[in-house]
Amino acid sequence: MLEPTADPAQEAPITPSGARAPHRRVHDLPSGQVVSWWSGDVDPPVVCLHGAGVSSRELLPLIRELGAPRRTLTFDLPGYGASARAEPPGSLAEFGECVGDFLVTADLAPAHVLGCSFGCQIAVDLAVRHPELVRSCVLIGPTVDPAARGFVRQLGRWARNGRHEPPALSALVLRDYLDAGPRRLVRAFRTALRDRIEDKLPHVVAPTLVLRGEHDAIVPQEWAEEATRLLPRGRLAVRSARGHMVPFSDPGGVAARVAAHLEEVDR
Repeated sequence: MLEPTADPAQEAPITPSGARAPHRRVHDLPSGQVVSWWSGDVDPPVVCLHGAGVSSRELLPLIRELGAPRRTLTFDLPGYGASARAEPPGSLAEFGECVGDFLVTADLAPAHVLGCSFGCQIAVDLAVRHPELVRSCVLIGPTVDPAARGFVRQLGRWARNGRHEPPALSALVLRDYLDAGPRRLVRAFRTALRDRIEDKLPHVVAPTLVLRGEHDAIVPQEWAEEATRLLPRGRLAVRSARGHMVPFSDPGGVAARVAAHLEEVDR
C-alpha cells in the first residue's frame, strides 16, 4: 500500500473546496523517484500520465479539480521532472511496464488511467498488455496522428498549436525541457514517433474517453474521430476554443467531463 510522507518543501495543492490536499513525495518505487499529488477518498483512483519530455507539473491544475472527491494521482516518469536522476525507459513498452509496476506496488490497480499527449500512448500500451490493471482510459490529445508521424510535420503542428496555449504554459514546458536535457528530449520524441498507437487501439478492452481541444493542431478532429472509431468502447468529447494542453488551459471543464466518464464506468 502506498504510504508516503508529506514533503514539507513543497506547497500542497488546493482542492475546489478550498482545503489543502496532501502533496507527497514517494521514493524507491520500481519506476524511480516519483512525485505524487492526491486528494479525496473515492476509488478507483485516477492515475495521470504526462507527455513527452515534460513532467506532471502541467497536469496539476487538472489534478486539483479531479481530486475532490476522487483519489487522483500523478507522477513524474523516470528521467523527467523530479525523477530526472533515473534513467528513462528505452521503449514505449518499458514506459508502460514502469506505470504497471507503480500501480501494483502502490496497490492502486485497477485504476482509471488518464494520459495526456504521449501519456496516451503509454496508457494504451498498458491497457493492451495488462488489461487487469486498467479500469478505464482517458486519452487527452492522443498522439501520434499517423498522417503526420514525421518529425518535421510534428514540429509544424506544434508551432501552429502554440497560438492557442496560455503563456504560463510556455514557462513550465521550458523548465521541464531544461530538466530533461536535449538527449532525453530527442529520445522521448523518437519513442513517441515510432509507436503505432493505431495498431493497439482496437485491442483496448477498457471503456475509453477520447478528449481534445477544438484548436489542437497536433491532434486534429479527423484523427481524434478515427482513434475513437478504432476503440471497441470509445467515446469522443471536444472542449471548445482550446489547444493541445487542454488539461492546463481548461482544467475545470476537462475535470467535469472526465468525472462524468468515471461515474458512468463505475456504475
